[in-house]
Amino acid sequence: MSGQPSERRARGTDAYASQFGLAPEEVFPAMRELLGARMAEEAIESAGGTAWQEDELSLRDRSIVVLSALITQGDVEARLRGHVRWAVEHDLSPRQLDALVTLLANYVGYPRASVAMEIVRDELAQMGLSPDEH
Repeated sequence: MSGQPSERRARGTDAYASQFGLAPEEVFPAMRELLGARMAEEAIESAGGTAWQEDELSLRDRSIVVLSALITQGDVEARLRGHVRWAVEHDLSPRQLDALVTLLANYVGYPRASVAMEIVRDELAQMGLSPDEH
């Protein structure tokens, strides 16, 4: 894209930068490498929409919803990892993440929940956090 980025694209870039721990200028190249240019543009524009911007749900609430959806879908481990980290940034404690996955096991099944729990615990360990921390 040339010229000044739209406000929506800038919000989307900032959201992905936060989620993936990248500088804003690194977002499009990283996503282009992963998804191709067209889909990267779509994803960035979409992320800059109102889904993560409206006031009715806090960022913490939104993280709970997204984590629940990803765990329910299964086979999205790479996406789950980034959202676990973002959930911690949005004030979910390791114990709350543990409780969320444990609750979901009753609804989505233990195989999916156990894979999710392994990912949550691995991401927490990489962040230097214990699953027992408040």
